Amino acid sequence: MTEWILSIQGTEAGHRAALYLALTAAVLHALFGSLQKGRIDPWISRGAVDFWLVVLALPIALFVVPWPRGGEWLLLAGTLPIHFVYKLGQAYAYTRGAFTVVYPVVRGTGPIFTVIGAGLIFHEAFTLMQWLGVGLLVSGIFGLALYNWRNLTEGRETLAAALMLAVFTGAMVAIYTTYDAYAIRNTVNPFTFLAWFFVIADLDFPIIAWLRWRRMDPAQRPDPRGVMRLGLFGALIAFGSFGFVMLATRLDKVGEAAVLRETSTVFAALIGWLILKETVGPRRIALMSLIAVGAVVVEMGG
Repeated sequence: MTEWILSIQGTEAGHRAALYLALTAAVLHALFGSLQKGRIDPWISRGAVDFWLVVLALPIALFVVPWPRGGEWLLLAGTLPIHFVYKLGQAYAYTRGAFTVVYPVVRGTGPIFTVIGAGLIFHEAFTLMQWLGVGLLVSGIFGLALYNWRNLTEGRETLAAALMLAVFTGAMVAIYTTYDAYAIRNTVNPFTFLAWFFVIADLDFPIIAWLRWRRMDPAQRPDPRGVMRLGLFGALIAFGSFGFVMLATRLDKVGEAAVLRETSTVFAALIGWLILKETVGPRRIALMSLIAVGAVVVEMGG
């Protein structure tokens, strides 16, 4: 697998593979996001997911992939503070605002900053047509957030703080996407980076979740078995969601992979409609179509 990844990097085959990987990551990210729709305290659910990520990734890191060498350890160490701040922002935003409003703002802010960062770090250039696609996609995402906000019945008093945190978290998405793309490109074996990333970058929130659990009123604590089952399912999804988009950034443009990943808002709405039996309506369908069109324009305009 490693040899194949390296052989198609920067080729037309690599471009097509990156497209499929980014879109698959979008579907998985939407599924991952649906797990956090107000069921369990976001701090505890994230801690459970990260616990399983470490448990499942550690044997692979130790016994399957080559170990990092030299400066690769420093690149991996750099992921911990960046992702820690990102997860803090996300947890605070989800605590203060409705998921259906906060999630689109986070995902809509991310690609704008990522495309700019990819231009500065990797010297990637978007065409005018691609920037039009970004504008369409982001407009659709923020439109979904506005639509959900207008139909919100609870939690309006803390929504302003939640939205500011969502924009900050979106900026952190761009920072970690750009940094991780740089790190995986400078690690000889991409699977070495991925395996050790899931170990190193996920050591923090299990501790935070445990401390938060201990401080909670026993009557308000969620069922630990349910939390751990949710965490295991979320970890399995996260392996694909994050791993696929990182491989896409290794194979092709970082900015395009980041934009295509944010079609997750479309898939999240579809999951809500098909699985959670939520009402979609013509306005949401139109906004979802706008996001999809934007992604197509980005892809075709390159």
